[in-house]
Amino acid sequence: MTPRFSLRLRLFLLVLCPLILMTLPLGVWRYMVAQETAEELFDRGLLSAALAISRDVTVSDGDALLPSTRDLIRDASGGEVFYHATGPGGSYVTGYAYPPTTTAPSNDGINGQQFYEATYRSEPVRVMRITERVSIQGMSGDTIITVWQRIADRTAFANQLAIRAAILIGALLISVALVVWFGVRRGLAPLIELEDAIDRRSPDDLSQIKRHVPIEAQGIVKTLNRLFEQLEYNINAHQVFISDAAHQLRNPAAAVQSMAQALRDAPSEADRDIRLRELEAAARESVRISEQLLSLDRLQHGAQGREHETFDLCALTREVCTDMAQDVLGRGIDFGLEAPDQAIEITADRFYVSEALKNLIDNAMKHGGAALSSIQVDVASGDGTASITVRDDGVGLTPAQSDQAFGRFSQVAPSDGSGLGLAIVASVAEQHGGEVSIDPVEAGASLSLKLPLAT
Repeated sequence: MTPRFSLRLRLFLLVLCPLILMTLPLGVWRYMVAQETAEELFDRGLLSAALAISRDVTVSDGDALLPSTRDLIRDASGGEVFYHATGPGGSYVTGYAYPPTTTAPSNDGINGQQFYEATYRSEPVRVMRITERVSIQGMSGDTIITVWQRIADRTAFANQLAIRAAILIGALLISVALVVWFGVRRGLAPLIELEDAIDRRSPDDLSQIKRHVPIEAQGIVKTLNRLFEQLEYNINAHQVFISDAAHQLRNPAAAVQSMAQALRDAPSEADRDIRLRELEAAARESVRISEQLLSLDRLQHGAQGREHETFDLCALTREVCTDMAQDVLGRGIDFGLEAPDQAIEITADRFYVSEALKNLIDNAMKHGGAALSSIQVDVASGDGTASITVRDDGVGLTPAQSDQAFGRFSQVAPSDGSGLGLAIVASVAEQHGGEVSIDPVEAGASLSLKLPLAT
């Protein structure tokens, strides 16, 4: 059994999971941006500090730095900045005594500026060195300003930016999750109301659902209404069928009972034999009506589950005509069959096609009247269909009488038939995608059953 699941939870996960997956690369990208931002900000801070120191060295002729420059160095980018300045000839001017050095700077310098990474007091640092030509106390030459900062301070700043971004993304994700959860719940409210309304229905209530539902659920409601309509139709059809069947079986059953009583009270052996034959005929008719009722019920409500097979319609027609020939010829009726030598194959239920043909022949015998003298069966094919035509020279039928002739328990003229034979033929044709019709003829009756050829 398939486990139950919440549609709301499924929609929630379908919306939220892609958002979560999107936040993963977004978080990585945001961390990389924070790293680049920190690098750029700190490098600019080092450059500003170096330019300020170079200016002060020039202006003060190598004396101490201005207070504003010291404040800039102390507050640069939120991390401690170290510096070292030398004057012309490499003389020490100010700052820390021993700056970090490297044998391979990261670049050759742009406008006398160089950035590289080194180690200072066992810690990795980012170094910026600037070289400018100055004149101090009458001496001209190059002054070198070196400033550096711990890389750990930069990393901490970048992590702080990334954490703030992560908190913002997480808050947005939680907000979206709450909105989606309650939005889906609110959006599914009409379906829950529809479920409650159907659950409160009586089992006998098969009327159409007329509640207003969202567009997405209208297909479900239409399908349910169509199902209710089919169920109501089938239930009514079964009730009518049971009522008609009880009515049709009542007369043969009463006749059998009456003839059995008459057989018991027969005054002589001759009368007993006559009444015994009448009883056998009534019992046969009762069995025939029962079989027709069962066949009609199976065709209308159970034929969909039967498997079809491909077979030769000509061969089947010969078998049926051979089985019925004795009964037809025994009544003094000419019986003929015309079928091509080559096979005409159809894909159908062999049993029901056979029953349809038997009912066509039986209908001709029972409703042909006293003038009936011949029955002709023809098998042919053309235009993608196979046809069986049963013609007789009896009372006759016209196409205008089709509705009455093919209706259940109805007859064009009173006879000893049950009114089910042609209804069974019509049901067989419908179940196999074919048709049955009354052909216009000058005399007698001609009925044709057409079925699709095998593909």
